[in-house]
Amino acid sequence: MQTSQEHAYPAHWEADVVLRDGGTARIRPITPEDAHRLVSFYEQVSDESKYYRFFAPYPRLSDKDVHRFTHHDYVDRVGLAVTVGGEFIATVRYDRINAQGRPASAPADEAEVAFLVQDAHQGRGVASALLEHIAAVARERGIRRFAAEVLPANSKMIKVFRDAGYTQKRSFEDGSVHLTLDLEPTAESLAVQRGREQRAEARSVQRLLAPGSVAVVGAGRLPGGVGRTALRNLLDGGFTGRVYAVNHAFTQEQREIDGVPAVRSVGEIGEPVDLAIVAVPAERVPEVVADCGEHGVQGLVVLSAGYAESGRAGRERQRELVRQARSYGMRIIGPNSFGIISTSDTVRLNASLAPEAPVPGRIGLFTQSGAIGIALLSGLHRRGAGLSSFISSGNRADVSGNDFLQYWHEDPDTDVVLMYLESIGNPRKFTRLARRTAAVKPVVVVKGARHSGSVPPGHAVPFTRIPDATVGALLRQAGVIRVDTVTELVDAGLMLAGQPLPRGPRVAILGNSESLGLLTYDACLTEGLRPLPPRDLTTAATPSDFRAALAQALVDDDCDAVVVTAIPWVGENGVTESGDGEVLAAALRDASATAPAKPVAVVHVEMGALADALAAAASTAPRSDRSDGGGPADGADPDGEHGQAVAGPGTLSEAPDPAAGRPGPTGPTAAPGGAETADAPSPGADTRRIPAYPAA
Repeated sequence: MQTSQEHAYPAHWEADVVLRDGGTARIRPITPEDAHRLVSFYEQVSDESKYYRFFAPYPRLSDKDVHRFTHHDYVDRVGLAVTVGGEFIATVRYDRINAQGRPASAPADEAEVAFLVQDAHQGRGVASALLEHIAAVARERGIRRFAAEVLPANSKMIKVFRDAGYTQKRSFEDGSVHLTLDLEPTAESLAVQRGREQRAEARSVQRLLAPGSVAVVGAGRLPGGVGRTALRNLLDGGFTGRVYAVNHAFTQEQREIDGVPAVRSVGEIGEPVDLAIVAVPAERVPEVVADCGEHGVQGLVVLSAGYAESGRAGRERQRELVRQARSYGMRIIGPNSFGIISTSDTVRLNASLAPEAPVPGRIGLFTQSGAIGIALLSGLHRRGAGLSSFISSGNRADVSGNDFLQYWHEDPDTDVVLMYLESIGNPRKFTRLARRTAAVKPVVVVKGARHSGSVPPGHAVPFTRIPDATVGALLRQAGVIRVDTVTELVDAGLMLAGQPLPRGPRVAILGNSESLGLLTYDACLTEGLRPLPPRDLTTAATPSDFRAALAQALVDDDCDAVVVTAIPWVGENGVTESGDGEVLAAALRDASATAPAKPVAVVHVEMGALADALAAAASTAPRSDRSDGGGPADGADPDGEHGQAVAGPGTLSEAPDPAAGRPGPTGPTAAPGGAETADAPSPGADTRRIPAYPAA
């Protein structure tokens, strides 16, 4: 017997989902108050789709139909709807049946299921998402099998069932296809769900990073201010799409700002808008979101502050912001965000407050702090590293690091992922996604708020408090490289984006300081590496001596990587001189070019000219030759369950053979017959960038 609690409205069935095209929708139980929504929805469905649903012409729903389809006990009869903007775009229902196919109650464990998707939304993965959710609901209510009758011509629905990954039986009876699905999750059904999730979330991020048009809402009439700065950065960055300035205070005579159309609302723009940058006070954001939603905007970058970071009222304001945006199918970066950047030549999007835009490169950077984001952008730019994309998530009310891991996993323009995290909302999902991405490209993380025992106040999203030691263990198991400071994050990014992965732990050390060589030797031992005895070139070593020694070390079969140590040398008059940094940098680059499969790094003391010369040598790293769009090589485990592709400190012996599975960012690829060939650099880029680090 069912209890009254089981018949109550099951609020926990409500869920926001990301669809195949990157848009969002809400799935929720249908209630009697939805009668008018159901009728309106049905009127917008084509006659063909109605025929597929009812196996006969069915132009309209009767009052009896409407009552039946909106009244459920949420146990034996359940109906779910997918909504966008508060209106239905799809429905699904199940009715528990007995062995004779008649309505039944528990312990009967089979149900008949039927779907209807509005024609304008077919092909977006709506039915697949609905099947996942209605199956979970059915299992919760003790149902183990679904039965469905589908007309043979309804190939789309048959494909949804076939591709779901459940164990199923199919037969042809009385002119229709009879399907029976066992709802017990299988390895295949779980893989299908994760694959759908990955593609949908990656697509939603892609829509944010590659808009065809952008509206800056809150662009002031006078120079300065957050909105006007965002507009200026967007234009100075050379954005390839259309730009609009929006401010409700614009006069009718003010038609243009900074050379772009100026309007009072997004609704006045006569063309579609893909992305809106929101820079208005928090109390005005709801009307902006409604304006954007009604106009069909796909995503929002909310720079506005005054949300969860400001207290209880701000937390509620943030929750309402997410609810409102998702009701229109929009995704949000922020609020309290610093912005997003894509350096792709086809987009050139600088929708941020960054004082200087990064140069194009191979690093994807995610940060939960605007201040840390500024520091990281500055550090990478100063040392010659370029970015593929940058995201400051702010309060990460919606889009999070998990979404960008999904995107970067298959992004062909990103070879290295750097992340500054202060909280991890869903450790299990983060670990799964990080493992999957780290199997094909390095992921480096620095974790803030390690010992505070609390989450930063702006991160008003579900999170799990776990000890820092446990976080470290999770990251290691996922194949993530963890570093302790933002400086180390930049250091690791430079090395991984500009050098191939070593084949093993053997490190050659050479330089013009015996003492610095010994310190480097000790550091290698501490990290579990196998350093070779340091080679002292003496303080009289010239750039030519460095070139010859490095070339000799690189051709040594007993060497997997080389560390060059350098200090200012002493002139004939006994005065310490810095030497010509550009000449030494050129010598090191020439030597490293003789063995492109082995990484080279420089450790120096007060050799700023050398570091600057190496940083200036290449503003972008060469692009990896990934014919499969950046995914794992054939035969690789897509979820990274079997080993890790990136070795953290002390585990270089576990690094993969670059020619046998995944090339390093600038390492060799396997040519036919097993021969090695260096990746071709992008136009104008040097073949190697040698990172230089000051000795600690």
